[in-house]
Amino acid sequence: MLCALAVAGCGAQRGDGAPADVRPDPDAVRGGSIAAVPSDRVIATLGDSIVAGSPLWDPDPATRKGFEQVDERSQWQRSVRARGGATLRNCGVWGERTDEIAARYEACTKGADAVVIQGGINDIVQGRDIDEAAHDLACLAERARGDGLQVALADVLPWNNGYPTSAQPIRDLNAKVHALAKRGGVPVLPFFATLDDPAHPDRMPKDRTDDGNHPDVTGYAMLGATAWREPRTPTGAFADDCD
Repeated sequence: MLCALAVAGCGAQRGDGAPADVRPDPDAVRGGSIAAVPSDRVIATLGDSIVAGSPLWDPDPATRKGFEQVDERSQWQRSVRARGGATLRNCGVWGERTDEIAARYEACTKGADAVVIQGGINDIVQGRDIDEAAHDLACLAERARGDGLQVALADVLPWNNGYPTSAQPIRDLNAKVHALAKRGGVPVLPFFATLDDPAHPDRMPKDRTDDGNHPDVTGYAMLGATAWREPRTPTGAFADDCD
């Protein structure tokens, strides 16, 4: 199970997490799904392989060299229509737990105006307590609030290869994510609901996943176009017990 979410198999090089700007999809711009407005606004997206764009993309060029196939469209950030225009920053690293994601917060958000925080599936994969994962996410959001950033959270996608064992932990963690977002007064990008298969709950549709772990290119585009919610300035605290 620990290898299940690896992009190129066990032992593959993990991305370095260095921020990488995402270019909007030209077809989406022409089709009107993205506001083609010049803007200095930067929205950082911080998370695991779902932020990175696995299995066909990674923001780290050295990691991409190990891929058999590469497709930059495998980034949901390309399909986002940010209000007023914005540069989205890809700070995704496959395989990371929420505590590991948290260690990259400063590098990812430097100079940013907003941050989307995503993570938690690898905590479940590795048998980590979901309360600890939720606390990490809350403290990340609280740190962003203290830095004056607008904030949004993303919930956890269905995991086909982990079904049925993973189904309840994912739902439990997502409930905690939505609760902490409500406490802070910020939106949740509904990744789970966007790609949950009504005919086969707690799984992505077979034609929307590349490998049973991640969305395919079309699935990622759906996350960017359909699940996008604008980050907001928090109106309340996410947690009161962060270091």
